[in-house]
Amino acid sequence: MEMTDFIEKLAEQFDDVDAGLLTTETKFHELDDYTSLVALMIISMIDEEYNVTVTGDDMKKQVTIGDLYNLVSSRL
Repeated sequence: MEMTDFIEKLAEQFDDVDAGLLTTETKFHELDDYTSLVALMIISMIDEEYNVTVTGDDMKKQVTIGDLYNLVSSRL
């Protein structure tokens, strides 16, 4: 799993977020478009793309995109 691909797939879950502006240090919870629905879409994307289960509690504990990436990587 490549970080750039992960960021692109993550950005696709938002209505108005450019993947080019996201980094591993981006706090995805603070993005304007982040809602509980987007969180569910991210969970679903991770399950479909990487066959990894991430819970709502997991999402709450991750601060940055890098944190989320590391969580998913650790479960591959």
